[in-house]
Amino acid sequence: MAKFAVDQAHSAVGFEVKHMMVSKVKGQFGSYTADVEAADLTDLTTDLTTASIAFKIDVASIDTRNEDRENHLKSADFFDVENYPTIDFKSTSITRDGDDYKVTGDLTIKDVTKPVTFDVEYGGKGTNPWGVEVYGFEAAAKVNREEFGLTWNAPLETGGVLVGKDIKIKVELEVNPVA
Repeated sequence: MAKFAVDQAHSAVGFEVKHMMVSKVKGQFGSYTADVEAADLTDLTTDLTTASIAFKIDVASIDTRNEDRENHLKSADFFDVENYPTIDFKSTSITRDGDDYKVTGDLTIKDVTKPVTFDVEYGGKGTNPWGVEVYGFEAAAKVNREEFGLTWNAPLETGGVLVGKDIKIKVELEVNPVA
């Protein structure tokens, strides 16, 4: 198996959720690890279906550009970082979808594990200024946060709720082969 390292300076794990039924709040996690392996080096460009992908996200690294909101998200009302410090994903199957892929795996938040499928687009391959090949991917999925025990909400006087149920997860990934 060929192993690939994630270039965190050129990668991101982010999300967005409806706020007050009218706008979106976006955020990302600044600290995570990822293990990406494939049958051989060429598989990431010709056949991602042989790959194995695993992520471990440090929930305390959440960044929404608002410290009060981040502290609330880390609390027992949402992620309960003290008891559940990571979000984990491990692929279980990868299938081709035209030129793109469907990566299905087990997503675990607050000890609740559910299958989630990411739509993955291969961005291409290049060589960086140091002669190292890099591969780019974008992945997106949507999950219902309440299915993972993230149920806190507040009703609005005008109707509706403060926080939407659906979370859009977006991963931008640049990897390179581990020598």
